[in-house]
Amino acid sequence: MKTGMRIIMTFTALLILAQGYAPAADRQLRIICFGAHPDDAEIEAGGVAALWSGLGHAVKFVSVTNGDIGHWREAGGPLALRRKAEVEAVAEILGNTVEVLDIHDGELEPTLENRRIITRLIREWKADIVMTHRPNDYHPDHRYTGVLVQDAAFMVSVPFFCPDTPALPWNPVFLYYPDHFQKPEPFHADIAVSIDAVIKKKIDALAGMDSQFYEGGALGSADLIPSDPQLVQARREKVRLRFENQFKDYADRFRDVLSGFYGKEADGIRYAEAFEICEYGRRPDKAEILKLFPFINP
Repeated sequence: MKTGMRIIMTFTALLILAQGYAPAADRQLRIICFGAHPDDAEIEAGGVAALWSGLGHAVKFVSVTNGDIGHWREAGGPLALRRKAEVEAVAEILGNTVEVLDIHDGELEPTLENRRIITRLIREWKADIVMTHRPNDYHPDHRYTGVLVQDAAFMVSVPFFCPDTPALPWNPVFLYYPDHFQKPEPFHADIAVSIDAVIKKKIDALAGMDSQFYEGGALGSADLIPSDPQLVQARREKVRLRFENQFKDYADRFRDVLSGFYGKEADGIRYAEAFEICEYGRRPDKAEILKLFPFINP
């Protein structure tokens, strides 16, 4: 064996031993999900959040910006407060906790100070799993949220970076939400989860975020909101159907991955969420994934 390769393998083994991490089936898991805006984590991880919280595990959603320009009619502080109230209402339904950072929507930058903020949040939560956007998503806030979480992926274990917040003795598993973007690399699902058991709860939660879905968010208009009270329910049903179709699409798109976890039962799964394992955190094998997602084939 070449000397360089031996050194790399020795360092890797020492790092694993130093981290000493193994998820235990009898302890509470801790998951933190970063979204760029007050609705992103809720959309992409609301199902698994409900499943984890239903088993007594701790889930936190963090909105990295306050969403204060995410509407066609209103903006600023009043909108930020409205959107904060919306994600708090979602958290009541799904069972997670929530935090909204005071960074303006559309103005997130991958600065050193923001890297420190993200690193501290992951450490304070003592996270086993960290979720976020891929850094080639369509929105600059999504991209920079992904970059900031990537930049924290190693630093969370480095004692003298942000020494005011104790470093983690392990490196969490970092996961990406799905998207449809192809360059430089398409999303690759490593984990797919049935959310059939909680789909109604998830859609109930999302459908209550009126500023973003019933009213259309930043690209909406007054034309979306029916003036006839009899058409209001039809508009609300359209919002619900949009989400139902999105998570049906995930189940179809990632059917092969579902089969790898659920076997023949995957054919009957109607709704799913999926995640890609980031190269920068810990790389779990299937046995560890099943411990981290204990609702898969319990």
